[in-house]
Amino acid sequence: MTTHEREGERPPLGRSLLESEAMTSDWAPTYEAVPRSAFLPDLIWPHDMETGRSVAVSKASDPAAWQGYADSNVPIVTQWDDGEHSGTEPGDESTSSASMPSVVFSMLHDLDVQPGSRVLEIGTGTGWNAALLAHRLGSVNVVTVEVDEAVAASARAALKRFGLHAKVVHGDGFRGHPEGAPYDRVIATCGLRSIPFAWVEQTRPGGVIVAPWGTHFSRQDAVARLVVSKDGEQASGLFTGLVEFMKLRSQRRPPVVHAEYVPGRVADGDETSTKITEEEFVREKFNAHRFALGLRVPDCCQVVAYKRDGARPVWFYGLSDRSWACAMFRDGAEARVWQGGPRRLWDEVEEAHRWWVGHGEPGHSRFGLTVTSDGHQAWLDKPSDRWPLTAA
Repeated sequence: MTTHEREGERPPLGRSLLESEAMTSDWAPTYEAVPRSAFLPDLIWPHDMETGRSVAVSKASDPAAWQGYADSNVPIVTQWDDGEHSGTEPGDESTSSASMPSVVFSMLHDLDVQPGSRVLEIGTGTGWNAALLAHRLGSVNVVTVEVDEAVAASARAALKRFGLHAKVVHGDGFRGHPEGAPYDRVIATCGLRSIPFAWVEQTRPGGVIVAPWGTHFSRQDAVARLVVSKDGEQASGLFTGLVEFMKLRSQRRPPVVHAEYVPGRVADGDETSTKITEEEFVREKFNAHRFALGLRVPDCCQVVAYKRDGARPVWFYGLSDRSWACAMFRDGAEARVWQGGPRRLWDEVEEAHRWWVGHGEPGHSRFGLTVTSDGHQAWLDKPSDRWPLTAA
């Protein structure tokens, strides 16, 4: 869909969210009372789900399209390049947005707020998520932290205009907001590579932390729903859904520079082969395969290149050294593999792939995460069977 939905073509978004079970009925009155459009700027860049591109839409020049996107289940970029961008063309990197309503309400369902719950939100963005919480729980029970001063000011103004007065704090969300602790719930609206133990410390025993989390293996995240233990020494729980969020600014990974890993020819690496096929290995974007490999292969980044003339290279780069690997999948032929550096990254990846297949190709909901003061541990099915994860 590239423009607003014409009446009669599809059911209204609220009904669609309910029918798809992305939104539960207890959130429906708040959805109706707090429109996303009240928190969007006049110039937005909706993400076109068909083309994968973001296009500028101005409320002043095309109010119908602007409203249509505001009322659609699409993510909307509201800032590029940490605010350094100007003009209508998309910038280099999207750095603030309004998430898809289906993702917003799915995460709010995971949060499981109760009357009187005190909530800390990390990543204010437009302020819509904070507004939904404030409408449901009362403004006095919601604190939201935003690292970008201009974004925080805009959200604060939008909340005030709407008559909701959640506390908007300009600061580093990685620290949480200890002044307002303890909280019953913590929710992050940015992707994490390390969940700070400060959030656990600021949450009551039995409280819930909901955060998109993943590894640097890809940009993919999964929503972790963690429950703080009675002694407050850990938070643990399963993943509920695969998503992709803009990353917490302090945890962004700089782009890989290929020439720093492979200054010469790929053929200079050690050559082997693999019987794993492209179909087995290169899965669709929101598939647990890539997420699982990231859990099993630490300090590694994967880059899947475009397919040309029947060949698709998949690259792997070590993030703690200059190890690299390339698997060249080709139609109808056994894949060739080249590796260089102190680690044999493809060997590690292939072992992780076979581990995943050997365990029945588990989906994201069978994986879990435990956060302690010593770091993170992932697990499959049972929290007692943990393996450590490298910190971001």
